[in-house]
Amino acid sequence: MIKPKIFFLAVSAILLISQSRGICQVQSWQELKGEHFLIYFTGDEKFAIEVLNKAEVYYRNIASEFGYARYSEFWTWDKRVKIYIYPERSFFQKATAQPFWSQGVADYKNKQISSYVWSKGFLESLLPHEIAHLVFRDFIGFKSEVPLWLDEGVAQWAEEFKRQQVKIIASQLLKNDTLLSLDEMMRLDIKKLGENDKLVNIYYLQAASLVGFLIEKYGSDSFADFCRQLRDGKGLQEALKSAYPTYIRDLQELENRWRQYLQE
Repeated sequence: MIKPKIFFLAVSAILLISQSRGICQVQSWQELKGEHFLIYFTGDEKFAIEVLNKAEVYYRNIASEFGYARYSEFWTWDKRVKIYIYPERSFFQKATAQPFWSQGVADYKNKQISSYVWSKGFLESLLPHEIAHLVFRDFIGFKSEVPLWLDEGVAQWAEEFKRQQVKIIASQLLKNDTLLSLDEMMRLDIKKLGENDKLVNIYYLQAASLVGFLIEKYGSDSFADFCRQLRDGKGLQEALKSAYPTYIRDLQELENRWRQYLQE
């Protein structure tokens, strides 16, 4: 049996915050300006340029795949997202008050991402993950009752290099009858579980699989419509029925069709 791996936790169990953290003045910040991002760094300009280029690519891909690309002025000019890159983990932890295992943090309301220089993991995993969180929340807002599996699933699915493994492991879990039901996912409070708990890993993996299923099976436009219904105040089942009237009428039907998809 293929076992779920810890990396489905985010990118090492990143904490997501909605309040602003003070930005520590390590030294004078240098700034790079892109169309949708402002990069602040203190030393390694080559890495900062790579972050900016990757961020712009991820933004376009995420906005397109999740059906949000219709926003012509989304994240431009004074609405650009700020990315702070600290030179070392210690500076990052001091500035953001994150635990030792955290590799990055997103501030939803102030549209900021903070991390430190750790090239490969940051560029391939944390950066698309956090951009997806911010894009999703900008689109859907903060007032809607959004299930955690949807929020996390969007961010996990944005990490493209994980997708094939998500499909393989989710199918293996189904084969071994160890998938969590959608009802269990709705009720499970993963914040009360340890970061290495097997259930947490399965939860994140399944969240990515569910979002991937909705996008790959029914398309980005329908997924955007589903999110729009939630944004406008509809409950989860009502939003599903409205966005997928021919295929999904309630949570049970969503689960049934998702399981069928995993068998294909």
